[in-house]
Amino acid sequence: MCVFLCTFATAMSNDIMHFVDVLSEGGTLLYPTDTIWGIGCDATNAAAVEKIYSIKKRDHSKSMLILCEDVAMVERFVSPVGDAVRSLLLNGERPTTVIMPLAQNGLACNLAAADGTIGVRIPRMDFCQSLLHALGRPIVSTSANLSGRPSPSCFSDIDASVKESVDCCVPAVFEVAKGAASSRIVKLQPDGTVAVIRP
Repeated sequence: MCVFLCTFATAMSNDIMHFVDVLSEGGTLLYPTDTIWGIGCDATNAAAVEKIYSIKKRDHSKSMLILCEDVAMVERFVSPVGDAVRSLLLNGERPTTVIMPLAQNGLACNLAAADGTIGVRIPRMDFCQSLLHALGRPIVSTSANLSGRPSPSCFSDIDASVKESVDCCVPAVFEVAKGAASSRIVKLQPDGTVAVIRP
């Protein structure tokens, strides 16, 4: 059993490094998250972000969220995190995306919404955490569907054109949240209160 587990862990580590290479080189990745399947890229690479808009046929007025490994990464690339936001990011009963002001430099210039905010989530999923840790930067996460189409809850639901358009597809074996729903979305208001955008 130990030999099997060690071999699997080594194989997963090799896969992670391959996916990180794709992201580091400006590629797009079809991958599972703690909610639904997403299309991602290095969130600091504007050209890669542009590829995702093109793949999804998505209007630029519809911003995309990012995944961060931990609060430290959020504060490094987005903005300082108060107690209320920290609790939402780390302790929510379900995966929660927090829309917050983008105050730091470093993210791609075509990621933020028109009001200067961006959606942020810290995924509770080993695969995503390993990917984020190895890359060392936030990863874009937007549903793996053409704009206006239903979000895919499992790999088999993803449109063939999306699979063919990305630079790399993570194998379905990494899927752990089959049938999961999109995240809850809340927005940090200027007065410090939190408004629920999607329950």
